Amino acid sequence: METELPAFPRTPACVGALAVAENYCSMALLNHFLRSYVWAAAYGSREGVPYDAELLYVGSLLHDIGLVPEFDNHALGFNDASGHVAYVFATGAGWPAARRKQLVDVVLSHTWDVVDVDVHPEGFLLERSTSMDISGQHMDDFTAEFKADVLRRLPRAGIATEFLACFRDQAERKPASSPAKALRDGIADRILDNALDR
Repeated sequence: METELPAFPRTPACVGALAVAENYCSMALLNHFLRSYVWAAAYGSREGVPYDAELLYVGSLLHDIGLVPEFDNHALGFNDASGHVAYVFATGAGWPAARRKQLVDVVLSHTWDVVDVDVHPEGFLLERSTSMDISGQHMDDFTAEFKADVLRRLPRAGIATEFLACFRDQAERKPASSPAKALRDGIADRILDNALDR
């Protein structure tokens, strides 16, 4: 059973990724990033999923960065754009090529239907946590008390409305993108019905 929120890692890359997210994101999107890490790290620690905290944290802070206007791509969906931003960030942070690719995989895999925990543990955790935070899946992963504590510390601040507006904008401009597919598959109803907003 969860008793406290996982600590945020404080490596130079983690501090830099937080600075990027704080500079470019609304409070709703920033808190979504931070909650995504908290849900992922708490679940991973409890379930014995071996994960790299720095990789998971930086991936959490950059996984949707392609939704903000400054990093929007005229042709690619937000997830691919976010992957490119992550690669540039990791290069600037001095990460070796293999670790840069790992970060890109973490960012991209959060939108996959299935992520192999043995191949991409951080991607598996991020996919699970973002699915819960945005579309209300996996609600039984945590106690009501833990969820309430996370939401007190990192309020939702209208993320459902903001996120859905971003997805609709992406889908209209990029009909082949993952947001367009997600909307066709009914994600709008799941976003608006997320129990975390009740």
